[in-house]
Amino acid sequence: MKRVGMLTIGQSPRTDVAPIIQSVLGESVEMIQRGALDSLSDSEIKALWPNEGDTTYISRLRNGQSTKIKKEALLPLLQRELTQLEEEVSVVLLLCTGDFPTIQSEKLLLFPDKILVKVMSAVLREGKLGLIVPLEEQKGQLMEKWHEISVPIVVEAASPYEESDIESAADSLKNQGATVIVLDCMGYDESHKERAMQATNLPIVLSISLAASVLKEYI
Repeated sequence: MKRVGMLTIGQSPRTDVAPIIQSVLGESVEMIQRGALDSLSDSEIKALWPNEGDTTYISRLRNGQSTKIKKEALLPLLQRELTQLEEEVSVVLLLCTGDFPTIQSEKLLLFPDKILVKVMSAVLREGKLGLIVPLEEQKGQLMEKWHEISVPIVVEAASPYEESDIESAADSLKNQGATVIVLDCMGYDESHKERAMQATNLPIVLSISLAASVLKEYI
């Protein structure tokens, strides 16, 4: 059986999105999961909460709740878990669409942000790109990675980790001229995609299934 690694910036196991990845890879592939926050206590996790001006990420905890994390504090934790995970697998998929250029890997590490940008650059030559991101404060932060895109970009926020109005966010993007919408977080699932499609009748790109499809082709 082939073994691949799943590295989340929160805690593992990611029972919310792992079934989506497994359905793409097939049952003959074993997924080994690790998370940057796996070894931390609740108080240690709270200490990672971002201050104003920090680059902010959000991820899921083992108990189903979510937490915000400042990128600066996250990086060494993520690197530590990745180094251990690489001892068990030959390829790792990062479960985050954020930008992590300083992360070092011995094995192949797939970055969903790079996959998203390259694919959308290839298929979207005209029109307008709509992005849905988890947090209001991420609108500017996550847009920086999309600088390669030649078309205009519009952004709205709706968290995948709590009750949020995905429909209104998607509809707002459509009203702003979006011709395709990317759910720009690995926490969005098929239900979020379906809700956005029903609200807009636009093509909706789900980050996790796209990244998983690339991983499947590699292995």
